[in-house]
Amino acid sequence: MANVIVGVDIGTSNIRVAVGDFVDGSFEIVGTSKIASNGIRNGSIVNIEAAIKSIQEAVSAAEQNAGVDIFSCVTAVGGSQIVSHNSHGIVGVQGKEVTQLDKERVLDSARSLSLPLDREFLHVVPRDYILDDVSGIKDPIDMIGTRLETDVHVVMASKTVIQNFVTCINRAGYSLEKVWLKTLAQVQSVVHQDEMDMGSILIDLGAGTTDVLVLNDGAPVCSLSVPIGGNAVTSDISIVKGIPIDIAEQIKLEYGHCYSDIIQMPKEISIPGVGGRAPELITQEELCQIIQPRVEEIFEFARTEIINKTDLRRLSGNIILTGGGAQMEGVVELAQDVFGTSAVRLGVPESHGGNEREYRMPEFATAVGLVLSQKGQIVSSAKPTFTATKKEGLFKKFFKQLF
Repeated sequence: MANVIVGVDIGTSNIRVAVGDFVDGSFEIVGTSKIASNGIRNGSIVNIEAAIKSIQEAVSAAEQNAGVDIFSCVTAVGGSQIVSHNSHGIVGVQGKEVTQLDKERVLDSARSLSLPLDREFLHVVPRDYILDDVSGIKDPIDMIGTRLETDVHVVMASKTVIQNFVTCINRAGYSLEKVWLKTLAQVQSVVHQDEMDMGSILIDLGAGTTDVLVLNDGAPVCSLSVPIGGNAVTSDISIVKGIPIDIAEQIKLEYGHCYSDIIQMPKEISIPGVGGRAPELITQEELCQIIQPRVEEIFEFARTEIINKTDLRRLSGNIILTGGGAQMEGVVELAQDVFGTSAVRLGVPESHGGNEREYRMPEFATAVGLVLSQKGQIVSSAKPTFTATKKEGLFKKFFKQLF
């Protein structure tokens, strides 16, 4: 397996690893792993030694699962350390055919902005090209013109955060090939091309933060982070019921439901007593009354940030939910209620062979996406393609309600 690519998703609660093998143009997920993470808080490394140990355990487990030796990997970052905005570049091409060098020059022009000392470029993603005032061009190479322009989405990350990731992975014994923005990596595994073209919103419900990527006309137009995640839900359960965090997390994972309107046969839940206190028996509906307001707050916060940071008035694709939080019962229905649209779905990676039960779930969107993001570097220079599927709904009321 010479063409092995490994995606390592270093999350606040868990580290997830996906191992992809490319042979003669075919691709297969040959192994995965999921290990509880330590030393990570809100997408940043806060304890180097603990993080190194967690990374070693996760990658070692993936090695055993896949039956391969792992020497290098790709990872992703997200959270509040990410800053992004849109930029414009322009260069002259002197009435000649546009070349690859011209594309690189115009991208460099768009990248020529004042960069804070503590930041570095993570991505410069072209949204479209404009040649002599003709816009909407996706690839201007071999076209003839005098002035080439481009609109790009620029993503910057904290230098110290990136360096800490590099240090941890290197000291764990592996070479780090590339660092991606988490939501951009997820696009590779769970977003269809027609959804990107029509305009969609990807929401990554993580433990420490909730990251959002807005897509339109085949490219990202806005990336942002909400400083609330699944850990806040766990904390709420812990405080309200007076139980330790680890027990609250277990109850959330086993019985958690975030939309009371669709609970039909609520289960009874035993809450263990603490310090000699007698155990308490509650219903799933009562637990939902604790969980739903917090998840609803996360969606409302994301909705408000999207309004504030974009000038879009209409999207016709889907809202796509990924991350560990997307696996909670009722999350799709709650998002439909908050955003006022039925066009909400879970972001589940496509089938890529291997043991599908291990990775075909929203929490593996980043790890699988990281593998796919590097696919073109081995197989070809082409970007991964996705099979379009018929939409189950449109944003009929979404932006009408927002504005």
